[in-house]
Amino acid sequence: MKFSTALIALTALAGSSSAFQAPAVTAGRTLNNRGIDSALMSSTMDEAATAVNGNAVNGARRKKTKQERLELASKGLQVHTIGLSIHHASVEVREKLAIPEHDWNIQSNIITSTGVVEEAAILSTCNRFEIYYAASDPHEANARVMEFLAERSGLPVSTLRRNIFMLSGDDAVWHLMRVSGGLDSLVVGEGQILSQVRQCHLHSIEEDGCGGKVLSRLLNNAVAAGKRVRSETSISKGSVSISSAAVELSEHMCLKDLNLPFSEARLAVVGAGTMTRLLITHLASRGLERISIVNRSMARPMELQEQFPDVEIEIVLEDGLWDVVSRSDIVYTATSSPNYVIDKASLEENGQNAGRPLMLVDIAVPRNIGSDSAELPAVVPYNVDDLKAVVAKNTAMRQREMIEAENLLREEADSFIGWRESLSAIPTINQLQERANMFRQEELKKCTRKLSQNDNFSDRELEAVERLSRGIVNKMLHGPMSHLRRAESVEKKQAALSELSSMFRLDDEAGGRGRGRRRR
Repeated sequence: MKFSTALIALTALAGSSSAFQAPAVTAGRTLNNRGIDSALMSSTMDEAATAVNGNAVNGARRKKTKQERLELASKGLQVHTIGLSIHHASVEVREKLAIPEHDWNIQSNIITSTGVVEEAAILSTCNRFEIYYAASDPHEANARVMEFLAERSGLPVSTLRRNIFMLSGDDAVWHLMRVSGGLDSLVVGEGQILSQVRQCHLHSIEEDGCGGKVLSRLLNNAVAAGKRVRSETSISKGSVSISSAAVELSEHMCLKDLNLPFSEARLAVVGAGTMTRLLITHLASRGLERISIVNRSMARPMELQEQFPDVEIEIVLEDGLWDVVSRSDIVYTATSSPNYVIDKASLEENGQNAGRPLMLVDIAVPRNIGSDSAELPAVVPYNVDDLKAVVAKNTAMRQREMIEAENLLREEADSFIGWRESLSAIPTINQLQERANMFRQEELKKCTRKLSQNDNFSDRELEAVERLSRGIVNKMLHGPMSHLRRAESVEKKQAALSELSSMFRLDDEAGGRGRGRRRR
């Protein structure tokens, strides 16, 4: 009976309190946290240029810790991207910004070192260079990234502006989904970009990575989206890589440039990495019987010999490069060298400036073959930009698959956007819990003061009353918080946030004190 009396007393006190009495819902403004769209990002280009040229971003602000970035994620961080690709920029510009994969995190840390950019991840491939970043102030962050690009490339801002693209918010999310799905690739549906996006994600979550909560989630979603596209559509069927496009181009132009059928051409490749493996794969599918590989070491070429037992692979170290070039009709280059492997001067020096025609196909970025080699009458050079005409045919054949792929990517993009917007509910949930607990403690203090005057109540029974008060509050908050989490669309979630803020007067700091004044 004593406990039930306390329960009745507590219930009566809670019921008489106005702490949880929801007033009639009034029409309030709808909160909009969706971020700045691409138009606004474009409008800040001039500000970014001014900041870069004037060195406005000077590194005075310290880099935030990972814990601080996690907290910021719930306070309105938006995703942005600045970059350039084969669709927007020439290879001459792209190669000045190219970053080897082992340096992605180093450069990301440089970008975030001032604290203006909260999270950053770099994706640098032969066809694109993109920086994905999250920041609470897009104007300052935009200026910081532009400053980084100008410093790294040595190019004037005016040149960068003509070549880069800038996207923000949902547009940046959608772009990354299309990149991972292979829809933004030179060869639609190619699989190598998915592996590269996956590496970008893995680097971002490493100890020295700068992915944070928002970017790491976005990159992970993008990888999942890319896998869905390739498993649930036929977009990756057939020739879908830069290497395959290079083979198609050389096969198509062989008779015209060399006056020789492709099947009779003597082939060589400089480099022995992933691109070379893919190149030999596609050449083997066309009946390749023998090829020469020039490399700095023997290990990787020997691995390729094991992978392609039906192909006669001659391994030559780099000091034998010109011997191989002199007896080849088509030479593919795919090395990670930052300098030219072949150019006009070296061709002339090694007697390749006249006589038998030579086709050079460069699929590396930075380029391995100097553009001045085209000045020699016997040399016909091609680079990755020349592959566009070849892949146009592939793109046309994949239009139907692209539509289906975009539907899948839209689902994944919406999933991330919904998650990102759910972060905006965290402060409201915390406010609601804190406010409810404040009122609980106020009312419990009154109740226990009265009950403690009764000598028949033990400390254990008073603790039971305290647990009961917590249980009542948790039960009452369960519905509102579940409603916030269940809101399906961004608009519904924002409306729910606005309604709860109004119903429980979360923005009214004097809400709790006002009730006391009315009772005097």
